[in-house]
Amino acid sequence: MSRERLADLIREARRAVVFTGAGMSTESGIPDFRSPGGVWSKMRPIYFDEFVSSEERRREAWTRVYSGVLGWTGAKPNAGHYAVARLVARGKVAAVITQNVDNLHQDSGVPSERVIELHGNATYATCLDCGLRHELEVLKQSFLGLGEIPSCRACGGLVKTATISFGQPMPPVAMARAEAATLAADLFLVLGSSLVVYPAAGFPLLAKDKGARLAIVNREPTEQDQFADVVLHEEIGAVLGDVVPAD
Repeated sequence: MSRERLADLIREARRAVVFTGAGMSTESGIPDFRSPGGVWSKMRPIYFDEFVSSEERRREAWTRVYSGVLGWTGAKPNAGHYAVARLVARGKVAAVITQNVDNLHQDSGVPSERVIELHGNATYATCLDCGLRHELEVLKQSFLGLGEIPSCRACGGLVKTATISFGQPMPPVAMARAEAATLAADLFLVLGSSLVVYPAAGFPLLAKDKGARLAIVNREPTEQDQFADVVLHEEIGAVLGDVVPAD
C-alpha cells in the first residue's frame, strides 16, 4: 500500500524535490561514512584546519584519494539513481539535493545544473584560494610519481578535493539553492538519509511546513518519519524500480 501511495504522490507532483543521503549510494557498494562499521570508524577524518595547516595531513589526504580506501572509486549508479534520473527527465523533479559526493546522480543522467551538492564532489579538486577546478587524473602523476602535493597551477594555492571536510563551512550557494528548491516543492522525497546531519536535515521539515507532501524511503526509521505522508523502510532501488518504471 505504501508503494501505491508513493506512486500517487509522485503522479500528483508538479515540482518535486529529491533529497539523497548515504543510503542512496550504499546500494552501489559505496560504504556509509558515519554509521558503525563505516569509513570514519576505521580511519580518522582529516579536518579542514588540519589540511590547511599541516603538510603531513595534506599528504595523507591525497594518499587516501589515490589509494581508493575511501570506497567510491569505480562505483556505478544503481536502480535508484536511474529512477531519479527518469523523474527529472519526465519533468516531475525540479532539483536533486544530495549529501553524497560521488557524482552518481550526474553519471545516471541527471543534468549537473539540477544537482545541488551540499557536501561537494569527490571526483575533482579545487583551489582553496582562487577556486580553479583541477582534474584528479592530471594531479595523479605528479603526486604518485614525484611525491608532489598538488598546488594550483594558476595561483599556487592549496588544492583539495572538492568535498566539504569536517570543520569546513557549508557552501553558501548550494545551501541557498537547496533552500529555494525546498520552499518551491510540492513533494519532498527523502531517499537514503537518516536525517540527523544538520542543517541539511532541516530541509524536509521546511518543505512540509510550507505545504509540501513528505515521503521517506530509508532502510532504518528516522526521527522525521512521524511527519511524513508515506514512509517505506525498504531498499531504494527496489521501491523506485517499482514506483517509477522505465518507459
